[in-house]
Amino acid sequence: MPKSKRAKVVHLTKTQKKGKELTLRLYANIRECIPQYPYIYVFSVENMRNHYLKGVRAELASDSRVFFGKTRVMAKALGDSPSTEPHPSTSVLSAHLAGPCGLIFSHRDPPSLLSYLSAFHPHSYARAGTISTRAFTLPSGLLYSRAGEIPTSEDVPLPHSIEPTLRKLGVPTRLVKGRVELDEPFEVCKEGKVLGSGQTTLLKMFGIAMAEFRVEVRAWWVREIGEVEVAGGQGMNGKDVGTRGVVEMDMSGEDGEFDGFDENDEG
Repeated sequence: MPKSKRAKVVHLTKTQKKGKELTLRLYANIRECIPQYPYIYVFSVENMRNHYLKGVRAELASDSRVFFGKTRVMAKALGDSPSTEPHPSTSVLSAHLAGPCGLIFSHRDPPSLLSYLSAFHPHSYARAGTISTRAFTLPSGLLYSRAGEIPTSEDVPLPHSIEPTLRKLGVPTRLVKGRVELDEPFEVCKEGKVLGSGQTTLLKMFGIAMAEFRVEVRAWWVREIGEVEVAGGQGMNGKDVGTRGVVEMDMSGEDGEFDGFDENDEG
């Protein structure tokens, strides 16, 4: 009898863990990149979105490598003290590795790289726990798909099938001849308040994107002089670098995050 090609149940307790293997690979790849690139940048991410970060990696693939992995492993690879650093002053970057952050090894000088990052600012839908950047209220009367965000002549009424979902989310809607209506305005959120899961669902339903995918370059290392320059502070040589290292980019996150180790071997 030929071997069955049907899908088989694989018990997770029997699969081999790759945590240590990925950790060692991340450490080795960073060590390998240090002498190959003239600049190393430490960047942080706010409102992480996986597909946006992949877009950055794809754009920089020709002359850079991006790592977004475990901060302790990346810091260890850069050196946690002058005695363990592979090159002069790389250990200084380790102090800036905290929270959602990563490394960019690049041939691009700071003005070039920061110019690209500052021009990249896509928006995304907010998640629960995000601070609302604006107030949003559903108007009374017939509900449209964008709830008054665009002229009604360019909009379409909400389908009747979505009305039960709105009621489950606390919106007091009713069906009138197959159309979704509100008797009075309904406030979805206020500016500056923390958003809940129901509020973010409503915002996404009506196409309101409040999250920005941000990348902030915290510091960078220059191999030629063996020094680190800090964004908005002083370089190792005492030179004031102002805020030229700070950029914003609508980089909200995922929708799935690089967890622990940069995928695709840091491309």
